[in-house]
Amino acid sequence: MLNLKRAIGLAVTAALFVGMPVQANEVIKLATTTSTENSGLLKNLLPKFEAESGYKVQVIATGTGKALKLARQGDVDVVMTHAPGAEAKFVEEGYGRLPRGIMENDFVVLGPKNDPAKIRSSKTAEEAFAKIEKSGVPFISRGDNSGTNMKELLIWKNAKITPDFKGYTSVGQGMGKTLLMASELEAYTLSDRGTFVAYSGKIDLAVDFDGGAALANPYQIILISESKYPTLNHKGAQALSDWLIGAEAQGMINNYKVQGEQLFKATYSE
Repeated sequence: MLNLKRAIGLAVTAALFVGMPVQANEVIKLATTTSTENSGLLKNLLPKFEAESGYKVQVIATGTGKALKLARQGDVDVVMTHAPGAEAKFVEEGYGRLPRGIMENDFVVLGPKNDPAKIRSSKTAEEAFAKIEKSGVPFISRGDNSGTNMKELLIWKNAKITPDFKGYTSVGQGMGKTLLMASELEAYTLSDRGTFVAYSGKIDLAVDFDGGAALANPYQIILISESKYPTLNHKGAQALSDWLIGAEAQGMINNYKVQGEQLFKATYSE
């Protein structure tokens, strides 16, 4: 009888442990961009890291601006974003440390397949945007202070155009929803190539302008200041950062493809 009671007790205890959440120090809160989530890259990378490290990564996918704001508030353990200017400021202000460039893709101007604004002959993104503004064809902006939105606004600024013309709509949405909206409205938009490829089966848009190196889109992983926020999971954040620059993860980034197309190029070097 005693053995039976003991067995039952052990079974109950085991069941309780199975249902328990992962301990806080085993969870890494990662604020990152919607492009890394929408492209499927994180779903490809993180299970491998979690299996090898024992950590669980909680992903908060949002625009770069909000991701860095969460980091400034000490609400996440680490950030992975793609807006070099905003990231440099974040580090200079003492909130971030050890920025590491881990990969890149590029931005592309998407639009209707018949290219009504005739931007395919453009030499620069600024020229393409100027043609869109003059054409009257709609342009859908993410309008969410994301890295993509920051790049878009910089192009308008360099083109000396204020983006308040008829047909310009700022939607305050992530990349995926913006692409769906642009497709529905037969509009132009700026997108990272990875999300475009991942969504290509759901939308009726084409790459109407490819700017090459001028539209490069680099991603960095940045740790949070230990002095400002000593209680964050700095050990876990460091482990994730170290893993992402390693040969295994860098190889996985290079080998990740959707519909046969490579979405990101690994870029870390010592």
